[in-house]
Amino acid sequence: MAPTTNVMSSPTKEQRNLRFGLVSFDILTDILSNLNKRNKSNLENVPDLCGCLKERRIVECVFRLCEELGLNPVVGYQAIEILERFTAKYIEDLIHSSQKGQPMQGSSSESYEDLIFQTLKKKLFLFILSSVQIASKLDLFSNVVNNDIAMRFLQAVNYPSSKEQLLDSEILILKTLNFNLNVPNPVTYVETLLEVLGHNDATVPVAQLHRLCVHVLQFIYLQRETIYTSLLISATGCPSPSDEQRAKFVSVKEDFMLLGVGVIAVAAFIHHISTWEKVVEELTGITGISGQSIMDFAYVTLTHITKTKSM
Repeated sequence: MAPTTNVMSSPTKEQRNLRFGLVSFDILTDILSNLNKRNKSNLENVPDLCGCLKERRIVECVFRLCEELGLNPVVGYQAIEILERFTAKYIEDLIHSSQKGQPMQGSSSESYEDLIFQTLKKKLFLFILSSVQIASKLDLFSNVVNNDIAMRFLQAVNYPSSKEQLLDSEILILKTLNFNLNVPNPVTYVETLLEVLGHNDATVPVAQLHRLCVHVLQFIYLQRETIYTSLLISATGCPSPSDEQRAKFVSVKEDFMLLGVGVIAVAAFIHHISTWEKVVEELTGITGISGQSIMDFAYVTLTHITKTKSM
């Protein structure tokens, strides 16, 4: 994607001024309990296509869009979740329509699978931008990316689209998701766990850990397939896991609570190796996730970080 300038009327790089330790214990308990329930519910109903759109090039595109549009990083993660849930439902609806014999645009000689692929390929960038637009409207600390701003961006990168097509894309996403946009994202889990961690132990430097967590989480998302493949190999002890093992592992890849504790553990290791085991112990007490699982996640991630740095 080509770099752009002045695509927003009033460009800002405003970052959230997070202040930990201000939430009451009762509210914090309710938030954590709700996140845990939602995480378990999501893991019980993982769609077959889950994770397909967390491919590195798409994730990088979303992150760069947020950077160019002056949005907070959390918008990117929310946009990725919206995009993935929309696409899974959109493909499901297209398949259902084809099975009912409803015509799709395209040559009759092409299979429905080819037509679905071509439809997604043609509209994917607009879907990505629309997901970022929607996510920007859900974040209290970011400028809203309205259609005027979005059109200026598309013109700056020479992407052919009309304002009507842009609006249709956003409406399609909203309707396909039945306007159910309040989906969890990994940043919420990380920040809630840090808040609880700081409440349980005032000596934990949560503000410093948060700054590191931002970079660790981004690294994991950009290296997601590589890191989780290494975790799968480590868990199975098999260098070439079977399709069945990979299928069962999808729920691990979508476990935001595990991701949250893993990110914090990596940040704690980088911040001060002498105290990271204490942080892992606290995280185990908070979430019930075993210390070994948290350490395994951290070890694999740290291994890939050091490999990347040495390249």
